[in-house]
Amino acid sequence: MEVLEQIKAPVSAEMEQFNEVFRQTLCSDNVMLQKAVEHLMKAPGKQVRPMLVMLAARTVGKVNDQVIRVALALEMLHTASLVHDDVVDESDRRRGLPSISALLSNQVAVLAGDFILSKALECAAQTNDLRIVQHISRLGQTLAEGELLQLESQDSVELSESAYFDIISRKTASLFSVSARLGVLAAGGSEAEAERMAQFGKLIGICFQLRDDVFDYGTAEVGKPVCSDMREGKLTLPVIYALNHSDEASSFRETALKVRRGEATQEEIRQLMDFAVQEGGLDYAVWHMKDMQGMADGLIPEDIDGQIGDALHLLASFVADRTL
Repeated sequence: MEVLEQIKAPVSAEMEQFNEVFRQTLCSDNVMLQKAVEHLMKAPGKQVRPMLVMLAARTVGKVNDQVIRVALALEMLHTASLVHDDVVDESDRRRGLPSISALLSNQVAVLAGDFILSKALECAAQTNDLRIVQHISRLGQTLAEGELLQLESQDSVELSESAYFDIISRKTASLFSVSARLGVLAAGGSEAEAERMAQFGKLIGICFQLRDDVFDYGTAEVGKPVCSDMREGKLTLPVIYALNHSDEASSFRETALKVRRGEATQEEIRQLMDFAVQEGGLDYAVWHMKDMQGMADGLIPEDIDGQIGDALHLLASFVADRTL
């Protein structure tokens, strides 16, 4: 059985319900919008976040209708952010397929993202829980701020780990954290229980992004082009670490800034990546990822159903060890 199937097993019936409602909710009479939605459905992704919502809910109770609505709202918000990100980053691929902006147009992509975002807010409102609506609304703000911080960093000479972690905490980890928190709250858990699971979600969200960063160095066949981050002007943890800890950093710092400005050649990008590997940057990123995985494991409640606990431990392992 695939690892993701093992993780999903305790909530497989609920995930089937989620997928059916997800498709129904995003249906539209508008031909162009429906074409965009159907294209997105061809590659739904790993659906780690809705699984996390439901597993978090099971740590305190059952997956009820409120939990399903939360999972819908968060996955729709995530989907909308990806559609918009592809416009911002001028990306022509998403999950191995053409992005909506490449397939149709930037205009359609922006409007499709807006449509999906509005559906996310509608699902949140259907919970009739102001706490849930507030968390999801703030999450949308946080995701946008993370994208803006990343854009601002392209004009900055600062190459710090703290700035990097600030960006990924907003862009990636926040969604995992809110997924875990709201799963608990929607199932009737306490604020303390929700906070503990939110910290778990944040840690595995950071692991998830670090793993993506490692993939960019060609360490696995994942459908992500090698060097894609640097070609998009992004400097990730391996090269940031190398630039801040190597005696040879001065000769590569200008190249790093050229990467951010979109001026680096393919050969310069390759040399910078080789430098990051040689100076221990890739090993450092993997060590950091494993450290956070261990901290996440320690936050899983010991008194929960064994099947749920096993699935959460497996989820923490998957985000750090995945090859897709």
